[in-house]
Amino acid sequence: MQSSLKKSLYLGLAALSFAGVAAVSTTASAKSYATAGAYSTLKTDATKRNVEATGTNALYTKPGTVKGAKVVASKATMAKLASSKKSADYFRAYGVKTTNRGSVYYRVVSMDGKYRGYIYGGKSDTAFAGGIKSADTTTKATMPTNTTVYFKNPGTANVTWTAPKYTQYKAAKNVVNTTPFAGDTLTITDAATKTREGSLYYYVKDAQHPTVSGWIYSGAVTTDKTVAFNQATDVKVNFVDGSSVVTSGVLQSLFANNATNTAASTTPADAVGTAAGFSATAKATQDWADALLKGTGYSINLKSGSVTAANQAALLAAKTGDTITLNVTKNSEVTTPLYLKKAATTSTANDAESLTAYKTGDTASDTTVVVPSLTSGFKGVDGAAFTSATLKAFATSNNLTTLYTPTIGTGADAYYIKYTLSTAEDGTYGAKSAATLVYTASDKIKGESPASTTSNGDNGSVWGSTSTSSSSTSSSAASASSTEASTSSSASSAS
Repeated sequence: MQSSLKKSLYLGLAALSFAGVAAVSTTASAKSYATAGAYSTLKTDATKRNVEATGTNALYTKPGTVKGAKVVASKATMAKLASSKKSADYFRAYGVKTTNRGSVYYRVVSMDGKYRGYIYGGKSDTAFAGGIKSADTTTKATMPTNTTVYFKNPGTANVTWTAPKYTQYKAAKNVVNTTPFAGDTLTITDAATKTREGSLYYYVKDAQHPTVSGWIYSGAVTTDKTVAFNQATDVKVNFVDGSSVVTSGVLQSLFANNATNTAASTTPADAVGTAAGFSATAKATQDWADALLKGTGYSINLKSGSVTAANQAALLAAKTGDTITLNVTKNSEVTTPLYLKKAATTSTANDAESLTAYKTGDTASDTTVVVPSLTSGFKGVDGAAFTSATLKAFATSNNLTTLYTPTIGTGADAYYIKYTLSTAEDGTYGAKSAATLVYTASDKIKGESPASTTSNGDNGSVWGSTSTSSSSTSSSAASASSTEASTSSSASSAS
């Protein structure tokens, strides 16, 4: 019985202890909640209330310390949004509540509308702090030199907006399709980049149709009216090599086929899908194609009677708004002659000189240089453009970065000059073009030149000569026309 009584006492005490702890816990929990004051709508300029998460606080359905608050976006999620590279992950603050503890909670919504709720904003309702901070969603950019532009590819993509997408809450399209305004002249009045993405946007004004004015992606406009594409009047042309597009162009302001589809009419095409094949064929001239293919290393024959059957069929079947393909041919590889030039002494001086490759038996001078033996010249696809970097890399790999004159004079009067590669000029591959290397000259150096002066008779196609430069299409070639086609086999080791 005594044992039974002890057990009863122990159970009773345990029950009382549990009840007491529960009571204390409930009381403490109740005291841990804050109460929120009345909701206030923020009245300041909406564009000044763009904010970004700091990643230090979560987003809640109510102020986070109020009873019943649920997590909308965790602290980890807000940290990801804080480091995001997307404008869609900025927020707009539009309301505020302050708790009885003095904590300010802002009502915010993400720019894409995905997240909405309350976030801790510090202790003041006049500044953003805590879980958010003010954000500049765009950054001022430099205005282009030419501010007159046209829609590059009118249609439903890349239209004008009230603000670059997601840089302001509910930024909207001013028009859903720019095709009706394809020929309008646009004036750029402002430029900005999206801060997170870095993409450039212009604000354009359309005097003919003011409602079209707005922000547009810079890549969607062009200063060249000849490449602007109007789906109602034009045909776009892709020049292709197999499945690869080499370049593109536009056949503009076409005329509709006549009623019997046997020739072009005198009626301008003015609707998408208008058959305009005869007009397209007439406008696809050799000069038009050559200009578009310049620098690509490809060619096409559009001369009358020489057009391939496939290209002829593509042109005749063209309808406005279409994109047709014309097949092009890759040009053969050629050696572009090398020309050497001494740089001017200053940027304003007019004392640049051509350098002459020394041949055995020549009279040495301050502008004759010994060149290394080359097993192969500067090669590339005929008509393709090459860059300064490409030519400079060739010069480096072929020991052309440092050249010397032969020894000039004798005995105590002997000297030589060292030439160091400074720049290489951009150009176009071609047998009658020029690959020009520009050098800076040292002062006279006393003593014997380190260069050997034994000629090895290199192929003349490697080096420019008087005959090749006289018909060159490059201005650089003309300036370097005195370069001789000779080399030294041992200069390679000396350079």
